[in-house]
Amino acid sequence: MRIRHSVLAGLALAAAAGVVRAQQQETQPPAQVAPAPPTDIAAPPEAEEPPPSLPAPQPSAPAPVVAETPSTSEDKPKPPVAETPAEPMRRVRSNAAIIQALDKVTAESLRFEAPVGQPVRYKSLVVTVKACETNAADEAAPEAAAYMTIESQPRPIAGRPPVAARQVFRGWMFASSPGLNPLEHPVYDVWVIACRTAAPSASPLKR
Repeated sequence: MRIRHSVLAGLALAAAAGVVRAQQQETQPPAQVAPAPPTDIAAPPEAEEPPPSLPAPQPSAPAPVVAETPSTSEDKPKPPVAETPAEPMRRVRSNAAIIQALDKVTAESLRFEAPVGQPVRYKSLVVTVKACETNAADEAAPEAAAYMTIESQPRPIAGRPPVAARQVFRGWMFASSPGLNPLEHPVYDVWVIACRTAAPSASPLKR
């Protein structure tokens, strides 16, 4: 009988304890559930590798020469085209020159015509005109110039050997500037007056 009463008492105590425990669970708030960790967690960073060691310095080589590419005509403006100057007109050449001669001792003067390439005597002078030309049409000032040679040679005397000729002048004489390149002679003066076209049958003057 005692054993039955103790068993029943134990069952009653167990049932009472279960009722109390259930009441405590109902009165307590539900525990918060921790969120599950995300599945795509990044892997821990790997340890960085040390940088490679620098190579030993090498002697510096000369920098390569880079050829400049020629610029096209479109890159820079074209220089202005210089106009070709017109060729100067040629001077007019004649086949004879008009010469003025003066004897300083007697004050006698003579104007005569000397064909080009033909010697002409005036007293003891022999004048040979090599060229005679006048100014071109595009020249403003009129001009006449003669290139001549003058030799001093006295007339031969009968019974005596001839005297060798001696050149006393060679060069250009200008009609507008007689003193520019004059004949330097103690007795005679000779200068050019003009150029003209002589007749083919012109003969040298003798005096």
